[in-house]
Amino acid sequence: MVLNRQRLLGVLFVAMATLTAVALAEVLRTVVFAVTVAYVLYPLRQRLVGRGLSRRIACVVSTGVAFVGATLLVAPLLYTLYRRRSELIALLEGVPDLVPITVGGFQTVVEIAPYVAAAETWIRGVAIAVAGAAPVLVLEVVVFTFLVYGILYRPRAVEAAVFGVVPPEYHDIPTRLHERTRQTLYSIYVLQAATAAATFVLAVAVFRTLGYGSPVLLAVIAGVLQFIPVVGPSILIVALGALDFLVGATGRAAAVLVLGLVVVAFVPDAVIRTRLAGWTGKISPGLYFVGFVGGILTLGAVGVIVGPLAVSLLLEAIDMLSEHVDPTDSVGGDAGPTQ
Repeated sequence: MVLNRQRLLGVLFVAMATLTAVALAEVLRTVVFAVTVAYVLYPLRQRLVGRGLSRRIACVVSTGVAFVGATLLVAPLLYTLYRRRSELIALLEGVPDLVPITVGGFQTVVEIAPYVAAAETWIRGVAIAVAGAAPVLVLEVVVFTFLVYGILYRPRAVEAAVFGVVPPEYHDIPTRLHERTRQTLYSIYVLQAATAAATFVLAVAVFRTLGYGSPVLLAVIAGVLQFIPVVGPSILIVALGALDFLVGATGRAAAVLVLGLVVVAFVPDAVIRTRLAGWTGKISPGLYFVGFVGGILTLGAVGVIVGPLAVSLLLEAIDMLSEHVDPTDSVGGDAGPTQ
C-alpha cells in the first residue's frame, strides 16, 4: 500500500512538473540553468556547513558564487556586443571591397563587400537586441538567484521523492545517473570556465604583442568561443588571419595563425583540461560536440547545457544496459549444430 501511494505521488510529481514547465515556459531556460548551477554548487554548500556556517549562510554564500560566476560569464559578451560593437565593425571595414586572386595563369576578383555589409548588419542587430532585452535579463537574473538559493536550502526534497518511488533494489540506477550528471555538469561549468579564463589571459597577451587595436575585446570573444567544443577559439584565430591577409598584412597573418592556434587555441586545452580531467564526464569530444550543436539548434541557449547532459545520460543508460547483457544469450551466439 505504501509503495502504491509513493508511485501515485511520483506520477503526480511528474504531472505537476510538466504543468509547471508549460506555465513557466518563458523562464524555463533560467529554471534549467539555476537547477544545474545549484547541482554543481551543492558540494560547496556542504563544505561551508561542515566548517561551522549555518545552512542559511552557506546557501547565501553559494548563491553569491553562482551570481558572480554567471555575471562574469555573460556580462563580458553582452558588453562586447553592445558597447564595443564599433570596434568590431572597424575591423571589418578595413577589408577591401574587391580581392584579386591569382592561381597559375588564372586571375579572378572576389567581391567581399556584400559579406562585410551582412556581418556589420548582424552585429548592429545583435547589439540592438541586447539593449532591448536588458530589462528581461535583469528579471531573469533575479529569478535565477532565488531559484539557486531555494534549491540549495532544501536539496534533499527531489532525492527523497525519487528514492521513495523507486524500489530499493533499483536505487543504483538513479545513483549512477546522479554521478554522471554531476561529472558532466562539472565538465560544462568548472572545466569550461577555467579553460575560458586561461584562454582570455593568453589571448590578451598574444593580441597585444601582435599589435591588434582591441586586444581585450578579441580576448573576450576568444574566451567565449572556448565554450564551443572541438573548434573553440580557432574560429577567431583563422578569421583574424584571413582579415590580415586580405588587407595585406601577411606577416601578422602568419604570426597570428601560428601563435594563436598554439598559444590561444591549444595550450588551454592541453594544460587546463589535462589537470582537471578527473572532473569531466565520460563523454568523447565528438559526442560532446553533437550534444552541444543539437542542444543549441533545438532548445536555444539552454541547449549548451541540456544537449551534452542528455547525450551523457544516454551513454550511462547504455552502459547500464550492456552490463546486464549476457553475450551467450545472443541469437546463434554459442549454439552448436544439433546432433
